[in-house]
Amino acid sequence: LVFTEEDTYGLYSNLLFKYFLAEGVVCGHDLFVASAKEHPDNILKELPAPLLDDTYRNELGEEGTAVKSEDFQDSMKIAWRYQNLPKMEASPTSSTKFGHYYDISKRMSPELFQSIKRHSFYLHEESSLEPKMKACNMNSAYARLLQSIQRIIYQEGFDGSDPQKKQKTILRIGIQSLGSLLWGDDICSSDTPEDIHSLTKFLYVLRGLLRKSLSACIITVPAHLIQNKAIMERVTNLSDMVVGLESFIGSERETNPLYKDYHGLVHVHQIPRLNSLICDVSDTKDLAFRLKRKLFTIE
Repeated sequence: LVFTEEDTYGLYSNLLFKYFLAEGVVCGHDLFVASAKEHPDNILKELPAPLLDDTYRNELGEEGTAVKSEDFQDSMKIAWRYQNLPKMEASPTSSTKFGHYYDISKRMSPELFQSIKRHSFYLHEESSLEPKMKACNMNSAYARLLQSIQRIIYQEGFDGSDPQKKQKTILRIGIQSLGSLLWGDDICSSDTPEDIHSLTKFLYVLRGLLRKSLSACIITVPAHLIQNKAIMERVTNLSDMVVGLESFIGSERETNPLYKDYHGLVHVHQIPRLNSLICDVSDTKDLAFRLKRKLFTIE
């Protein structure tokens, strides 16, 4: 369960969300997209186009040469004690390639979609179909979403307890802006929400579903709107990986010369460490992102 705290305007978190789904398409995974904001079909139409092996080096080459000339100028300004520290690689090198790279200036071709199964949950369509339901003090929208995920897991053969008859694949679940008012949850709008445990109950049940099925999930949440910090702490404990995006738009950091090359910061709050009681601590705490013409890079 990857939990992403949205940036103030949701621009960059939306991009990360699309990257996660695009990787699923390229790997041939099944997709399940849930949203209360925009129709899942529209989200899927806007996925970035993959740079396949032969083209990705050329595409990245253009961006890379620009970065190298900037780096040379910057190296003149770097304090001498940092000079000998290993530099983190921003663009992929030829020897190691993990996952795929995407060109955000182009849309993914519809032919790629034809090969995979897509399932969607659009709250406004779902709520008109069924009567309102409230399960065990849980918000009705969350209860319906859980039912929908459970149905897909069992019907499409992702249930881990039941041996798969077909070739193994993974279900990638993407849930957009969970906890916002659009889902009928008031944790963003008041300090003492009506259903204070609704979101944590949802995550608890979802995590149970993920644990016993072949699936992975990304959730974006407008954390900057949640006034009750205790809820965010519980949510962090219920997630495997927690990443926060902080955009410089409208903040004093936008004009800070230290951050002039970047568009925001990435805060890694929690990294999963399997079979261990403590969570992993990253070597590098200072991560920033920038949006170039074709690439979204974290450095």
